[in-house]
Amino acid sequence: MYRKHQFDLLLDTVVAEEAVEAAALVSSASPAAPTSFDLLTPLPTLAAARERIAAVRPGAYARTRNSLDGAVTGLSPYLTHGMVSLRDVLAGVCQRYPLEVQHKFVYELGWRAFYRYVWSRRGARIFDSLHAGPLPEAAYARELPDDIRAGATGVPVIDQAVRTLYATGNLHNHARMWLASYVVHLRKVHWRAGADWMVGHLLDGDLASNHLSWQWVAGTGSHKPYLFNAENVAKYAPPQWHSPGTALDVSYEALGELALQPDPVPAEPGGRRLVRCQEPALLAEPPSSLDVCAPDAQAVAGRDVWLVHSWSLGELPATLGPETVVVGLYLSDFHLLWPWDQRRWRFVGSRMRELTSLRWHGDAASVGRALKAARSVRCQLDPHLAPWLPLWAQCQNPPALFPPVDKPCDLFTQWWRRSTQGLQTAAQLLAAEGRRDER
Repeated sequence: MYRKHQFDLLLDTVVAEEAVEAAALVSSASPAAPTSFDLLTPLPTLAAARERIAAVRPGAYARTRNSLDGAVTGLSPYLTHGMVSLRDVLAGVCQRYPLEVQHKFVYELGWRAFYRYVWSRRGARIFDSLHAGPLPEAAYARELPDDIRAGATGVPVIDQAVRTLYATGNLHNHARMWLASYVVHLRKVHWRAGADWMVGHLLDGDLASNHLSWQWVAGTGSHKPYLFNAENVAKYAPPQWHSPGTALDVSYEALGELALQPDPVPAEPGGRRLVRCQEPALLAEPPSSLDVCAPDAQAVAGRDVWLVHSWSLGELPATLGPETVVVGLYLSDFHLLWPWDQRRWRFVGSRMRELTSLRWHGDAASVGRALKAARSVRCQLDPHLAPWLPLWAQCQNPPALFPPVDKPCDLFTQWWRRSTQGLQTAAQLLAAEGRRDER
């Protein structure tokens, strides 16, 4: 009736040592995380991304990835924002470690590609339940309870996860699973409410990965709900996360029964005595420090334009002519739906400033009017902005790692089997997709 463990998604993990250190410093009694946690934010540079690729130890990753102090990669923010690609990551690792295509590290890279595949097939339907979960939709609340938002449930693993998320913008994937499972299956909150809340605070927030992972945990994107108990936390997390004597300190059989009951488990009585932490504000427009302006047709009139957006922050194409105008774009239509906190705006804005001398913030109508004055407009496509980019620009697909799968695959295992068919090594995977890119 339930699932005890999930494959740990590489894209949704961060440097575990940083997350654990942050969590250790944020005690359950502290009102909010200190500003020194900004030091834990990954540097928004290509050099930092490449250093993390060079530091990957695939064997240690496979053995320890489920532990909060495990050898995870910290690459997620760089992948989300297009500084590096899955192909870059695997190619860099394979320079030092020859891997079989079925190696756990390669397998986990596949999860990100699979979620993008699901998004490409289903579009906006990924924001609705893909199929029925353990209970009818009406059984789940549509608002996240205040005690969860404030990191004051009285369940240490949940409160530590919330405070770490707010303090760093990062959260180990196992902690994300624990938090989502508690929200959905014990507190009976709809997965969409939790997913929308979490993605606004994640430095690596990717709509497909985040929302489909929540559906995986909820049981609306998988065959069974994901459940965990206090024993599981004690195995994989440091002591300050352990949660004996709470609603989680029961057997999996008991948790399976709770998941099928419509009544929520109340917050722990001790939670009412905790000092509540302050949820960081989410901003629907870039801070003034990022030096943006309104779209300006005169700035691009008669010129070739390369459009840089928040998910294409890698190296500029070598083929750009010397007269090409490189324009950075923050689209208000998107951010009104999906605001970010200050940390993510700074991370993206810093890299955007390196790449562009001109940065626009405006709605789709004003951007479209301005770009009509250009001689040509090109950009890299990304599903976050897919409703708008093709209206203005000739879009290029980013480099792919896995071959395209044309047949419908509702399960990762189906997709994985088809995308790696006939391949034995990671080098063959890289070579196969490289030949497709050349064509």
